Amino acid sequence: MAWLLGTATRDDLDSTSASVRVTLSEALPQAKGTAPRMFRRLLMNVRSVCLVLVLCAPLLAQSDCEAPNVQLLRYEEDYGYLSNARCRSDLMDSIKYLSIGRDEHLYLSIGGEIRERFEYVNNPVWGLGPHDYDGYSLQRYMLHADFHLSDSFRFFIQLKSGLEYGRAGGPRPPDRDTLDVNQAFADVTLRTSTRGKLILRVGRQEMMYGSSRLVSVREGPNVHQTFDGARLSWLRRDWQIDAFATKPVQTNTGIFDDSPDPSRWFWGVYAVRPFRILPKGRIDLYYLGIDNKRVTFEKGIGREQRHSVGTRLWGSGGTWDYNYEGVLQWGRFGKGEIRAWTISSDNGYRIESLTFRPRLGLKADIISGDRDPSSRTLGTFNALYPKGAYFSDADLIGPYNLIDIHPSIQLELASNLSLTPDADFFWRQSIHDGIYGVAGGLLIPGRSNTDRYIGAHTGLQMEWRVNRSLTLTGSYVHFFDGEFLKRATPGRQINFTAVYVAYKF
Repeated sequence: MAWLLGTATRDDLDSTSASVRVTLSEALPQAKGTAPRMFRRLLMNVRSVCLVLVLCAPLLAQSDCEAPNVQLLRYEEDYGYLSNARCRSDLMDSIKYLSIGRDEHLYLSIGGEIRERFEYVNNPVWGLGPHDYDGYSLQRYMLHADFHLSDSFRFFIQLKSGLEYGRAGGPRPPDRDTLDVNQAFADVTLRTSTRGKLILRVGRQEMMYGSSRLVSVREGPNVHQTFDGARLSWLRRDWQIDAFATKPVQTNTGIFDDSPDPSRWFWGVYAVRPFRILPKGRIDLYYLGIDNKRVTFEKGIGREQRHSVGTRLWGSGGTWDYNYEGVLQWGRFGKGEIRAWTISSDNGYRIESLTFRPRLGLKADIISGDRDPSSRTLGTFNALYPKGAYFSDADLIGPYNLIDIHPSIQLELASNLSLTPDADFFWRQSIHDGIYGVAGGLLIPGRSNTDRYIGAHTGLQMEWRVNRSLTLTGSYVHFFDGEFLKRATPGRQINFTAVYVAYKF
């Protein structure tokens, strides 16, 4: 039995069983002759139950040994369960929990990531960019240490290195950062009570909210987006409320030369709670503010002070999943005002009875553009700090002045292997505004072009999740240019291919 249990030895089991027999043997004579036969049988049953519990206790302990999923925000992983030596079965467990005190809650956890990615794109920017003949490689290396120093204090530090080789035209801003601090923050628990927990975080940190439409770590590109500042989190039952004030960190290419951007501020409040009117529904409510001293839109260049309020309804009900979001923006641009908005949706339906359990997906976005070039009011929506690879791995168009319809089918070829063909169709929301990159810069002016249809892409992505740490991904995108691009560019169709492997420990 001991080898079946995997942790307890035969001597441990024999000694424990003997102590149980002694205790019960002392109790049985006292009950004999004075207690009813039912009571004696009850004691015998108790003995049997106790023996089963003694023998199965190690197995029951294993139910608490499930390893957490590897998170995009690595600081959200909790390896405190490894304080139980019986749970340490993986090779990496020796570095995921390193005791630094007598208290089991005082420990150091080490982790990291290696991502190797190859990309090839011909006719970048529809023929306006330098031609890529051989493709290029992007390498990401990250290493973090998570110090749990007490029940109320924690320190997290993460280093990063993003390298680029062979790209025609050189690296883009998020492609290269030789070596720097990606995150370095302290968490202090200010209050813990039945009413909730209050946590203050100070330092350099990644942030991601909702569907990453407005606040993201920028996972697709080689180098993550981070912020320097403070965040206050209130956790109470089903509520989580964050309030933060930060400065975005500039990505520089050297060694330990990243710094907070002196021209930008970013602050806000974000709340999440259940919304039981909808099936397994939840609701996000938020306010986000930015101050950019110099920003470029088709309307011109100027200082931008913008406020955003939004809500997101999301959840799932059986085979359905849904995600709806709406945002209103106002503020000042130069000497004028800002009036912008967006509405987004993402619906999916999984057919469990069919082979490969297909999920039929349909996304749609309407994102405002500037409607009147002669007006002082700016109508272009600002996506703030959106996720990379917003509409596809190719990162061709950003969520500004846009209408798009995005159908897809996700097929589960195996439990850990998926294939997703998709298509996306793009129009300009306003014919008086251009199209923008994912990071927000004006990509192609559109004021003198009255064509609305931008074009469409078809894509195919395959992902193999070998285990919880290793993922292999391949994607292909072909972009068919529409009337707008044919007039504004050489009108060459884009082919994009990416293959990458990511290992996280």
